[in-house]
This record gives sequence, structure tokens and C-alpha cells, in this order.
Amino acid sequence: MLRPVGIDQAQIDFLVRLAVAAAMGMAIGIEREMREHSAGLRTHMLVALGACLFTLVSAYGFQGVEGGKLGLPEPTRVASNIVTGVGFLGAGSILREGLSVRGLTTAATMWIVAAVGMAVGLGMYWASGVTVLITLASLLLLRPLRTKLHQIGEPED
Repeated sequence: MLRPVGIDQAQIDFLVRLAVAAAMGMAIGIEREMREHSAGLRTHMLVALGACLFTLVSAYGFQGVEGGKLGLPEPTRVASNIVTGVGFLGAGSILREGLSVRGLTTAATMWIVAAVGMAVGLGMYWASGVTVLITLASLLLLRPLRTKLHQIGEPED
């Protein structure tokens, strides 16, 4: 395979992982965008991309780095902090309007795309792809069921 000078296989692999994470986040973001939610295509794409890059840096960026008194760097710390940071973003998408709460599903999808980005960063394409498919199925296919359940639960006049 022809490569530009100075780019090795690891860099190509990282590029592919970043592109796949962005595409998977975008797939879920498109559904949110179609429903005109404040966190849509760009937000979901960027969350997946950022989570992927943080994971790549955590997993591969500190190879050969000696730790201080506590020993070697711990890559799983970054993963737990990604979850915390995305939880903060998701909380910002939740709104209370009177007695109802809006934005919970959007917050959940941001949490999912962060997990997808992290998994892609570790090369777990199969698990990421299945997660995206299940997420899209729940968003698109369960919506009519939700509507019917609400109609059944409404009191008749």
C-alpha cells in the first residue's frame, strides 16, 4: 500500500479509528438532528471523536513513560474521566419544563457515543458497530411503540 513519506502504519491505524469514531457518532447524531434536538449531528460526532482521541492518548501516548513514586501511568483513569466529563455534557442537555423533563434521551445518546468512541479507540469495531445499530434501532423503531403506550395510558373522556 502506498503511503505518504513519514506516515507509519500506527498513524494510519489511528487515523482510521478517529474517522470511524466520528462516523459512528455522526450516525446517531443524524437521528437527533432530524428530531431537532439541541445536541445533534455535530455534538455527537465531536463527543465520539474526542472520546476516541482521549482513549488513543491514554492507551498509546504514554508507552515508555516511567511513572513517579506511584509507578507506571494508569490508562484506565482517562476512561473514567471521559465518562465523568460526558456526564457533565449530558446534564447540560436535560431541561425541566414545568412537571416534565426533556433531553434525557439526548443525554443518553451522548453517553453512548462517548462509549463508542472509546471502544473504537481501542480497536473494538464490532462492539462499537453493534452498539450503534442497537441505539439507532431503539431511537427509530421504539418511538412508535412509545407513542402507542402513551395512548393506551391516557384516560378516556
